[in-house]
Formats: sequence, C-alpha cells, structure tokens
Amino acid sequence: MKAAVWYGKEDIRIEDVQAPEVAPGQIGVKIKACGICGSDLHEFYSGPFIIPARPHPLTGKSGGPIILGHEFSGEVVKVGEGVKRIAVGDRVTINPLIYCGECHYCRKGEHIMCTKLGTVGFAWDGAFAEYGVFPEYGALKLPDSVTYDMGATIEPLAVAVHAVNRSGMKTGDSVAVIGAGPIGLFVLQACKAAGAGHVYVIEPMKARLETAARTGAHAVFDPTAVDVGKEIASLTDGLRADVAFDCVGNQASFDTAVKVTGRRATICVVGLALKPIEVPFIRLWGHEKQIRFSSGYQDEFSTAIAYLEDGRVRVDDLITGHISLDQLVEHGIKELKTHPDKHVKILVHP
Repeated sequence: MKAAVWYGKEDIRIEDVQAPEVAPGQIGVKIKACGICGSDLHEFYSGPFIIPARPHPLTGKSGGPIILGHEFSGEVVKVGEGVKRIAVGDRVTINPLIYCGECHYCRKGEHIMCTKLGTVGFAWDGAFAEYGVFPEYGALKLPDSVTYDMGATIEPLAVAVHAVNRSGMKTGDSVAVIGAGPIGLFVLQACKAAGAGHVYVIEPMKARLETAARTGAHAVFDPTAVDVGKEIASLTDGLRADVAFDCVGNQASFDTAVKVTGRRATICVVGLALKPIEVPFIRLWGHEKQIRFSSGYQDEFSTAIAYLEDGRVRVDDLITGHISLDQLVEHGIKELKTHPDKHVKILVHP
C-alpha cells in the first residue's frame, strides 16, 4: 500500500509499504479522508515532537519510520478476532488515543491522562496511508448523514468540545475566542452548540475573521486594529467575557485573554505554548480569575458526531483543500505553513 512515512525533520517520503495485519481486538480500515493537523506540521518542521524518542511502552514505536495522520475516517474492511461492536462495511472515525486501561486515570475513564498515553499517528502508524489498523476500542460509527469528509473533522471538533467542558462554560455565558485557526473556529461552534450567549472572536488575519463571522461569531475583532478589551466591554455592559479560550498559546494571546475577561472569569488555555508565558498575577488575583488548561479529549467524540449530525456544527467553510497522498508535503504541510490565511483544514484522500 502507499503511505506517507515520517523519517525525521523535513523528511516525509511517499512509499509502498507492507499493509499491516489485523490482530485480535483490531480493525482494518480503508482510509477515505485524513486532515492535516498543526501537530503534523510540528513533526515535519521540528520533530520528533510528539513522536516518542524512546520505545513507547504500549506500542514499542520510537522515532521514525512512522506514518503520521490522526484526524480521519474510513470504511472497515477487516475485523480481528474478538471484535464485536464493529463490522466489515461500517463507516467509522477513530479516537486516536492509545492507552493502557489499567492505570489510576484509565480506571476513572480519564484516558487522556493515561500514564502510558500514546496516539495514533505518532506512537502508532496513522492514516496518511491507503489502509490502517487500529484498536476497536477507539472506533466510532458514523451516521449516514455524516460524510467521510465530515468524519475527518471529528477529532479536532472533539478537542473543541473538550475545551468547552474543561472551561466550565455555562448556558448564556459571553465568550471570547482568541485565535481563529482550526481549533479556534471549532471552539467557536462548540460554544454556540453548548449554549453560549454571545461568542466574540479575536484574530489578526482578515480571511480567518471572515470565516469566523460566517460560522456564527456574534462579532469579530482584529487585535492590531482595535482595543479588544474595550470593544468587548462595550458589548457586555462593561462586564467583558465570562470565559476566554486562548487557542494560540503565546504571550500576546494570553495577555489578550486577560484583557477581554471580566471579574471571576475563566481563561481556558487550549493552544500549546512552546515558550514560557508571563502571568500578571495581581490582575488575576484581584479579580479572582481562573486559569484552566485543555489538552485533547476524553469521551467527547460522540458529542462531536452528534453536533455534525444535527447541524449544530457545520464544517463546509472549514474544509479549504483536498489533496492526494502524493501532495501531502508540497500542497498540504508546506501550503498550510506558507499560506495560513488561505486555509483552515486541508484533507488528504489516500
């Protein structure tokens, strides 16, 4: 089969590789669509990043070669011994978490906190390939109304749903989303689906602001053009936002989150900060603000599927490109890096 194999920094090769065998408890999936994630860009330009440097305790994978790709959907073409929930012909997406099922956190159902956590596409061969084999426990069936393209967006949507859950957002809350990249745009829609009163989006790129407006933001702001704190204060009777989601993860975005939130507000950090961030302790302390963090997901895939099925979340405006596997690097990864203003989510069709 054909696959995009990561060997190291800026070294992804399109190769013919042996299709993996389906072991007990596993399913074989013909990949229909796989989204390119920001973490895939990190692996290409700076990796290994999430790819384990030492043999993973559950999969044995260590560095390259590894097949990337963890946002995907496909058709089940083979099932292993003992598989009961999933059958050949089922249309599925996969929760890519690989977990032990035995540690303190797994026993509580908090699989994202597993002490041996791994992920498909980093510690287990992923879906930038014609075919993949995955644990049955991660498989979820797709309703007929959810297309394969939509199915490839369920993983990042689950990230957004988890962020809303982690934030403690309540029905009617006013929300600010900082950053209108893929995750920020999904957080915007997940907040609305969960009952947010008003959602304001802050983003310097004009094209992304326009996308945020089309996908339901009540107001959008360019932080380089206006004082976003004063703008949101004017729309909330001076109270500012109850919840802010930092979907970028740098000093400027965190400072904006502090600025646009009111007293006893919550700042939920979703973006991955690669450098230390200074925290204005006195401002947070004086207004009793909270900082929470959100990383990945637990069991939010079912909610994400339901949001797509009933139309509360729409992804047509977020899917901005379709490419073949051969085009992954030049027209996918490099295109996203070079032209972030033109794209939200590019899908690969093996």
